[in-house]
Amino acid sequence: MFKTIIHGLEGGSGAVLLPREMLDSLNLQVGDEFQIIETDDGLILRPVRHDSRERQMNAARVVMDKYEAELRKLATVANG
Repeated sequence: MFKTIIHGLEGGSGAVLLPREMLDSLNLQVGDEFQIIETDDGLILRPVRHDSRERQMNAARVVMDKYEAELRKLATVANG
């Protein structure tokens, strides 16, 4: 079981922070979307799973952008 609190934001909105352990155990990342389902017993947070191929491609693009110079050097060395 995980516990957290609602943090106040400007304009009266609130933000729920999820513990790192929970994100890791559910394979979630910053920016993932959730459905919020209201029930008689409380709330259900359900991750919205997008196409895993799309998610992998987006992650690859982030890495390629971050390490562009290093990847170019590796490509030059690999091609002789």
